[in-house]
Amino acid sequence: MCNTERRRGLPFGLASLLNCEARLHSFKLSLEGRARREVETWGGVLFRVRPLLYLLVCNSCDVSVGFANSEEDEEKPDTQAQAEEGKVEVINRQPRFTGRTTEPHNDGCHPDVTFKPDQGRTVETHYDEGHSNATFEPDQGYHQVTVEIHPRHNTPKLENKVSFRKGIRVLPIVTGQENKGFQDDREERPKERPTVRRDLYAYPWDKFSLKSMPIDLQQFKRLDAYASKVSVRNSVENLVSVLLQEARSDLEKVRAIWMWICHHIEYDVEGFHNKAKRSCKPEDVLRSGKSVCAGYAGLFEQMCSIAGIQCKTLSGFSKGYSYSLGQAMTGDSDHAWNAVYLDGRWHLLDSTWGSGSVDDSCRQFTFRYNEFYFLTHPALFVNDHFPEDHKWQLLEPPLTLQQFGDNVRCRSDFYSVGLVAASPGTSVFETENGKATVFIENRSPALFLSKLNGVNDHCLMTLQRNGMKLEVYPQRTGTHKLDIYAKSSTDKRENYSHVLEYSLKCSSVNKSIHLPKALIQPVGPSWHSEEKGILRASPLDPVIHTDDGRCVVTFTQSEDLGVFATLDSDTSSVPDATRRRHIWKTCRGNQVELMIHLPHAGDFALHIWAKQASDQSGNHCALSYLLSCPNRSARWPVFPQSYTNWEDGYELVAPLAGILPANRKVQFKLRLPGIAKVSVECGKTYPLSLSQEGFWEGACHTSAGSQVTVRVFKTANSNTSWSLLEYKVEAH
Repeated sequence: MCNTERRRGLPFGLASLLNCEARLHSFKLSLEGRARREVETWGGVLFRVRPLLYLLVCNSCDVSVGFANSEEDEEKPDTQAQAEEGKVEVINRQPRFTGRTTEPHNDGCHPDVTFKPDQGRTVETHYDEGHSNATFEPDQGYHQVTVEIHPRHNTPKLENKVSFRKGIRVLPIVTGQENKGFQDDREERPKERPTVRRDLYAYPWDKFSLKSMPIDLQQFKRLDAYASKVSVRNSVENLVSVLLQEARSDLEKVRAIWMWICHHIEYDVEGFHNKAKRSCKPEDVLRSGKSVCAGYAGLFEQMCSIAGIQCKTLSGFSKGYSYSLGQAMTGDSDHAWNAVYLDGRWHLLDSTWGSGSVDDSCRQFTFRYNEFYFLTHPALFVNDHFPEDHKWQLLEPPLTLQQFGDNVRCRSDFYSVGLVAASPGTSVFETENGKATVFIENRSPALFLSKLNGVNDHCLMTLQRNGMKLEVYPQRTGTHKLDIYAKSSTDKRENYSHVLEYSLKCSSVNKSIHLPKALIQPVGPSWHSEEKGILRASPLDPVIHTDDGRCVVTFTQSEDLGVFATLDSDTSSVPDATRRRHIWKTCRGNQVELMIHLPHAGDFALHIWAKQASDQSGNHCALSYLLSCPNRSARWPVFPQSYTNWEDGYELVAPLAGILPANRKVQFKLRLPGIAKVSVECGKTYPLSLSQEGFWEGACHTSAGSQVTVRVFKTANSNTSWSLLEYKVEAH
């Protein structure tokens, strides 16, 4: 005890406090945000109870002294000014940290006070007009502490209000959102809910980011590799300790925990079917390495708690295993996931779905890491997760359970491949006049497949730079299941991901259109056909309607591209090879013209195949059209048989029909660059002459034979000729 205290006869420590009051007023406290700080002083601890109010508490006597704030705190927000006037907002009635003290004596006189978390009851805050009392209720074995908080401009009374012996419990700073929805491990947990508007995200989605906060996944590569290989399983605490050795920020801590769970905990398919064989306790989940969703979420929450991260387990409805389109969302919740508090707001994640998937019978689990469910944007998360407490959607406005059940389920791969929206927005809808139309919007080019009732039939798909249009024509009334698959245009793999599913209710069948099973999707010109080397194709419409059975398709082909076309049909009895002779190709430089003369009425698939000269993988279908001719009287013969000597740049003007009438004089006209002499043979030889326009012209009579052949000579004096074209003559 100092000499001054002895002279004044004051209790131990009180004189020191009073004598140092002036020094404390000049002492500058640096506070970071709204965080609590503990500062060692002479014989006591200085800590912040509310912004702008400080208490110096002596641990060797039973008094408390209130001090006004420093000049640095003069320009604080209005909420802090209310605190200075003795007002405490209701929002501060939130769960507090609990603690106890250890007393390692540093100099034999005054102990240092350190706080350690402890189990305890919720703190209550009492109010009156003059001042507010914060009452701390420690567990058994610790002593009660009562702190009197005075308004800033009132003179505090030196009353015996503070009792210090073995331990104290300290309130964290809880202004506004800083402690909203905080979770700890006490037995009594008040219901937590987001109450600050900055936690809410606008609905619908802004089509920008899949995550609820900016994340560079490349920066996680080293941490992900480390966390996924950690093999500690003796205790949750030890596991977290090892994981956090490579984590610096709160985000990295959450990432390390997420990555470990997703790669080491498998879904307990046996426990799913038999509750008696499963446990959701974190220590059991860690030891066994498997659990159901509640075990995933519980382990994640405990690991975050140990790491000092606010985390909450949420429960609600999901569109996962056993979900059927259009089902009513009733009864008990069926899934659990987590919310974590990072950078001043809440974020959602689902480590169960991030780890992998089960088969249709939920008998086998397969590890398949899914990045999508880590800090997912709430407007996307709500596609298949609906929390019991609607506020945990984190959306403005929130969806109703009815809307959630009605909305189409966009699977995680829907967004991963660059798709952003689908229409209709409901999973169940009706056809109109036997036709259903689906639109999908994407921010980057994608390729699609569709299946109606498990078969790739009765669908007409067209691509655009920013989306896809799918027309569906069910061939019977009733309910049909439509599945849509997609992949990025840059993905060279053959596999497509399941992205959407619909239920179609068809009350009538559209008989006006029949889609050949052989029709290769997509149909019509698009960015896809341009990537294959077919440029500026015409017509633009994917369906070509012709009344007389004839049509023309033109396009520009890229350099070094080989092109040919086929005509396919489900209903035609004409052989494939013969149908190909109903297409005539003419090339003028890189401009290509295809003349199509249909053999009969009906619906045909026109496929244009392309192959780069340097491509060793074979031909690819670069462009498809649907040709439709309802006129039953339309019937056209084949084009003449062409041989390999027919080169690009040659042009046939007449005759186009491959079958010539008997006993007729037939006119011939051809453009054959580089040819020195041309003749037509039908029983005898008929030479053709070169016109000033560059065409070989002449006539032959079909009375002398059943076959007509066009022969060419490369040089005028050569006796060697090549067959170029061949015609048939009708029977006499």
